[in-house]
Amino acid sequence: MNTNLWNKDYTLVVLGQIISLFGNNVLRYALPLYLLNQTGSAKLYGLVLALSFIPMILFAPIGGIVADRVNKRNVMVGLDFLTAVVVTLFSLTYQSMNLTSLLIIVLMVLYAIQGAYQPAVQASIPILVSKHQLIKGNAIINMVNSLAGILGPVLGGLIFAGFGLQRILYVGIVCFVFSATMECFISIPYTKRQDQKRFKAIVKSDLNESLDFIFKKQPQIGKAALLLTMINLVFSALVIIGMPILINLHLGFNQDVGNRLYGYAQGMLALGGLSGGLLVSILGNRIKVKRGASYIFFCTLTLLPIGLVIAFNVPQMAAYLVIVIASFLMMLASTVFNIITITTVQKMTPVLLIGKVMAFLTGLVLFGNPIGQLIYGYLFDSLAGHIEWIYYGAFVICLPLTYIASKIYRNFEGQSPQTNELIDPLNQA
Repeated sequence: MNTNLWNKDYTLVVLGQIISLFGNNVLRYALPLYLLNQTGSAKLYGLVLALSFIPMILFAPIGGIVADRVNKRNVMVGLDFLTAVVVTLFSLTYQSMNLTSLLIIVLMVLYAIQGAYQPAVQASIPILVSKHQLIKGNAIINMVNSLAGILGPVLGGLIFAGFGLQRILYVGIVCFVFSATMECFISIPYTKRQDQKRFKAIVKSDLNESLDFIFKKQPQIGKAALLLTMINLVFSALVIIGMPILINLHLGFNQDVGNRLYGYAQGMLALGGLSGGLLVSILGNRIKVKRGASYIFFCTLTLLPIGLVIAFNVPQMAAYLVIVIASFLMMLASTVFNIITITTVQKMTPVLLIGKVMAFLTGLVLFGNPIGQLIYGYLFDSLAGHIEWIYYGAFVICLPLTYIASKIYRNFEGQSPQTNELIDPLNQA
């Protein structure tokens, strides 16, 4: 392992992430928004997003198993090329086929690819950087996510409003092909595992191994994952469904203006993530995981101003600014929380389990999203005249979850890299 954080391979991973995630964010901004513009239905919007998330949940654990058994570089390269092919096919057919059905299929495929892709990235970071630089390495990858999240929706909003969906699709195709080509030059240490089992048996064995580690050997990880599943259901799903509906439908902007403003708002969310990553990168190990609940509580507080500006019919641009500022602060706090949680789990996990454990946790945590999206899609249609009550209700539900988080994360303190060494099968050999 190269002790220099910015070694060639880590740098190429970062650059590949910037380009690939930019294309991904452009598409994840434009495709659902195109459907919302065409139909104006919150229920349909929530249904499509909920169905899209399911493959990500299912493929994340499989991606983790593959990441631990296959060269991680090949996984990244292959999936980026596959994404380019899928987007190309969509660009050739979306104007001649049923839009809703086609979007559901394409988004399900894209989210499935993303679910399989990210475990390979997460599992490669502890291999490419030294242990004492792991938190900085994770913070930079998180900032890359945020940077792509800023550029993707902002530029996507401008392109979408000015030139339409077809140009967005071209941008995505170019990004994925370029990223895959660059990733071909990454070298990630890899030792082929000599398994004689069939794939089905391998999947079953690896999932059982992950479950045993998460819920028996390190039960604090399992408790945190179940808590985060609930937070995703109540909180994250509301952000995903609520922001475009508020900006594009509720505040009364015309469609082109609403599309651009939604892109800017998505960019501010990502800027909050970038700021959170910078904060972690600067403070490093001075940020303690035992204070994780305080970040969840801060995120919960940001729901109140959004509900209030809706309830008191604040002028549309003032309401928009409050929503954007609250979203920025929310994302800053949640990013700090995510980075310290991921780093703690990586330190507690044996090298041979990192890919599948992180992937299983991702799938479990994301499980709350589609359920929440279905619920909120229905609520935004049913309570169209009293949307503020949706935000007040989420605030009330998140308060006891914050209390539970304080109990769970306090027990994480004291878990260290030494834990990993005690249970790492490489060290037992």
